[in-house]
Amino acid sequence: MKKIIALTLLMAAIAGCSDSDTYQDIEAPPTTGTPNPDPVASFSYTKNAKSIIDANCVGCHQSGRSASFRPLTTYAEVKAAVENGGLLNRIQLQNGQQGIMPQAGRMSQANIDVIVKWNTDGLKEN
Repeated sequence: MKKIIALTLLMAAIAGCSDSDTYQDIEAPPTTGTPNPDPVASFSYTKNAKSIIDANCVGCHQSGRSASFRPLTTYAEVKAAVENGGLLNRIQLQNGQQGIMPQAGRMSQANIDVIVKWNTDGLKEN
């Protein structure tokens, strides 16, 4: 009798397992950029976009560097580049396309998505 109960419990436990909880089914959180932890809240320059711009753009786009004619060191400069300078177009080009930014190669899609979302949310500073 004990064997039958143990076997029944074992079978129930095995039958209750499913493949839907595998690692492949669980979306991992982004590991680059500074995504907004609250998907309902809007993105801002300070909280979400600044660190991406600093890491990928400011190395050239600052005073004394090769792209100092288009600085991207302040909120106002980055906002103007998005509104008027084609920053979104340049960062979304594919590797090998003329005009891609950063010149070293396309940044991650997660980082691009943050900049696009910041634009969509109204280019807020804070």
